[in-house]
Amino acid sequence: MLENTVWRQYHGENNFRDKLAEFCKLESIDLIENDKVLYSVMKSKLTKKELKLFAMDCANIPDEELKKEFDYDDEALQKAKFKLYKKLIQDKTRLDFRTTNLEEIE
Repeated sequence: MLENTVWRQYHGENNFRDKLAEFCKLESIDLIENDKVLYSVMKSKLTKKELKLFAMDCANIPDEELKKEFDYDDEALQKAKFKLYKKLIQDKTRLDFRTTNLEEIE
């Protein structure tokens, strides 16, 4: 399950739930229980570039390597990180990760 994901390229295990809860300011118990569904929601809310940046940044990849990977300078990298983490704390994004929201959809 979820072995071939962007997250797993930079992490040994599927611990994205904890990181997502941390940055979205939610309790991990409130998040959608099924990791596959939760990852799908995360993919739908973030662009491919943002998802990759999130995975690499959470894996503590040095900024120099991030700049090289995304072809950013210092300012562009900081702006990209700011935009990503700002998006994660917005209600329209973070509330979609909650279990109660999944029940409303069904």
